[in-house]
Amino acid sequence: MASPRPRSGTIPSMEASGQELKENTIIVVLGASGDLAKKKTYPALFGLYRMKFLPHDVQIIGYARTKMDDAEYHKRITSYIKKPEGDDQFEQELENFKGFSSYISGGYDDAESFKNLNAALEKIESGYAHKKPNRVFYLALPPSVFIPVAKHLKEQCHAPNGVNRIIIEKPFGKDLESARELLSSVKEHWTEDETFRIDHYLGKEMVKNLLVLRFANVALNAAWDKNSISNVQITFKEPFGTEGRGGYFDEFGIIRDILQNHLMQVLSILTMERPVSFAAEDIRDEKVKVLRAIPPIERSDTLLGQYVGANGKPGYLDDDTVPRNSNCPTYAATTLWIHNPRWEGVPFILKAGKALNEAKVEIRIQFKDVTQGIFKEIGRNELVMRIQPAEAVYLKLNTKTPGLETRAIPTEMDLTYKRRFLDAKIPEAYESLILDALKGDHSNFVRHDELDVAWKIFTPILHWIDGQAGSKPIPVPYPYGSRGPKEVESFIGKYGFKRQGAEN
Repeated sequence: MASPRPRSGTIPSMEASGQELKENTIIVVLGASGDLAKKKTYPALFGLYRMKFLPHDVQIIGYARTKMDDAEYHKRITSYIKKPEGDDQFEQELENFKGFSSYISGGYDDAESFKNLNAALEKIESGYAHKKPNRVFYLALPPSVFIPVAKHLKEQCHAPNGVNRIIIEKPFGKDLESARELLSSVKEHWTEDETFRIDHYLGKEMVKNLLVLRFANVALNAAWDKNSISNVQITFKEPFGTEGRGGYFDEFGIIRDILQNHLMQVLSILTMERPVSFAAEDIRDEKVKVLRAIPPIERSDTLLGQYVGANGKPGYLDDDTVPRNSNCPTYAATTLWIHNPRWEGVPFILKAGKALNEAKVEIRIQFKDVTQGIFKEIGRNELVMRIQPAEAVYLKLNTKTPGLETRAIPTEMDLTYKRRFLDAKIPEAYESLILDALKGDHSNFVRHDELDVAWKIFTPILHWIDGQAGSKPIPVPYPYGSRGPKEVESFIGKYGFKRQGAEN
């Protein structure tokens, strides 16, 4: 009998992962009463349950300081789960989900609370046939309690025989020193193999697709260097301001909130060398290598902005929770340089801002000018990858106008996902990442040395903004609902970007 033909387009090293948790597993969500848990964690867990990706007989325990009964807990955790139109099974599956989700209240810094949690875990596990139970601890918590919680979980709630995993949310510190303190404290209790540091951008469909686009297409890879590329922009835009949460935002600012983590993750995948395989450590090795080739950001390569009231919307300083005269940037554009043979001399411009004109995250790779001579004033090629919303990849090309006239006009080869993949369901980033953690696959999580080198790049500029290195910079104002500071045009222009049309 002939052996079955292998499936085409497989990526063997990416499909092989760590020890997958398929049964006898409890997922503990710490911070279960908070916004992150109800808006992201629980909807993702319910989505995985509906797609039959949670372990068999899984139990979910919510843990937080808030006192509430199961009815109130179930109401909270399902408040952001939306019923799809015409879905007859939704209500029953939601009830099933509530059935294996329970709640325990307790503190974050006392051993007794965690002993109580462990007793609840052991009671559930006593009903498992297999005597090697697995525990996954998801920290949907502020970083101020990461260290005591990680310590108490290890000392009081670590399953002695089964698999234990801890998932930690950003921010991972505020600068290099605080990040190192946090990393070393967690590592005292949890091994790197047990630890999964979430940056949810690594779970986004288009970010995951970058690896395949780059390394499965000779046509793209051949032009992926300083010989063909003029400049690269990675842009993050939000159409709303702090909306009463300015006190929290003011502590971190747009650079810590977006650039140092989300956009740097995109940059590292975009620029890393081809890995030996798509196994987790091979990918992360190459990401760290390229990040180590980036020097700390210079002040001269930085533009900072802060939104002011416009279009009937309040400015940043109008938010009562924001300190008066705060210099916290709500917009930042920074240019990074990669000193290696592939990228020497190519500017990578990271831009992020709140209270802008639209919601958009995209990568824009602008290629060099075509040799003139036979052409005059012809546009540049651009490869654009839209991460959100409405995932798309399109390549701007020059082509002859149809008809008798011989002129070149710009056009696009367009892969818009919702048109090309009509029946595909693109998973939420948190669904994808929680599933990876259950599989034991670290590919899309942040390794400790990767975090360390990313903080080295940004810490000097952050200390300047915080006033730890001389007088604080004053961000330039920009109107709420605009495209950002008017100075952005000249800023990106000095790095060789040529605007073509109304985009970006």
